[in-house]
Amino acid sequence: MTARAGFNPDESPLARLASRGGRGGGAFLDASETIAGERLRADFTRGQLMPGITQRWDSQPRQARGSAGSRDLSDSAIDARRRVDAAVVAVGPELSGVLLDVCCFLKGLEVVERERQWPARSAKLMLKAGLGVLARHYGIDAARQSGRPTIRRWGTADYRPTIGGGLEG
Repeated sequence: MTARAGFNPDESPLARLASRGGRGGGAFLDASETIAGERLRADFTRGQLMPGITQRWDSQPRQARGSAGSRDLSDSAIDARRRVDAAVVAVGPELSGVLLDVCCFLKGLEVVERERQWPARSAKLMLKAGLGVLARHYGIDAARQSGRPTIRRWGTADYRPTIGGGLEG
């Protein structure tokens, strides 16, 4: 994973999980799962969805989300919020909470397990399942990300190639 502006891979729980080995000797998270999680995090950040924790020194009261205060958001922030909403809906309520906690709020797996009163090491499995669904939602292919060749074809779903047919003039 390469570093880019505004992104510190050392603070990402996904980067740590992607570097750790799984049972078969390979990484616990494959490239598509890691990319999907970081894409969710990037949209969450662009959408300015992180709650404010600092003192506001202006005289304007803070407005509720979705009210007139959303006029101040740029179009790219609004689009990022829509992408986060679509991703959360695609993943479903069962897995979206752990994805948001780990990918966006940068909580550790132990913290998620303690807050949700889950058994040890269960958040790791739930996260992997959620990232797999998220990668499918984003259309990120694990084979393409790993450098393995994939078979691609162009055509409609009912397209059937002919065998033995050449160019006839």
